[in-house]
Amino acid sequence: MTEDEAAEALGQEELIPAYQGSIDEVKRMRDDCLAADVPVAVMPPQQPGGKFLLLIRQDDMPKVMTFLQREWRADIEREGMGAGLFGVEAKEGEEPPCPACGTAAPLVDGACSECGLQLD
Repeated sequence: MTEDEAAEALGQEELIPAYQGSIDEVKRMRDDCLAADVPVAVMPPQQPGGKFLLLIRQDDMPKVMTFLQREWRADIEREGMGAGLFGVEAKEGEEPPCPACGTAAPLVDGACSECGLQLD
């Protein structure tokens, strides 16, 4: 999907902020979304020194959460903090803990029941 196709797909729909960061960070996330045919828009900072926003439709949040999770995991691993968070094995009969909040409970629609992180 191109930026023009995304703008056409979004039309006059109500958009919500899904991500904020530097122009490079938001462009990277925008490109991931567009490559997966998720239409997005970028809003420039509203004040000097502010951050850019990636805007999406509410219904696209689960898809975008997948990209955010991948980015979060890459950041954690890059900082060398991934040991103990990823690949955690649950004891027999127990649920594995969520890597974001530590909740050990059954998933709800593939997401953590506490924080909503999409895991499946």
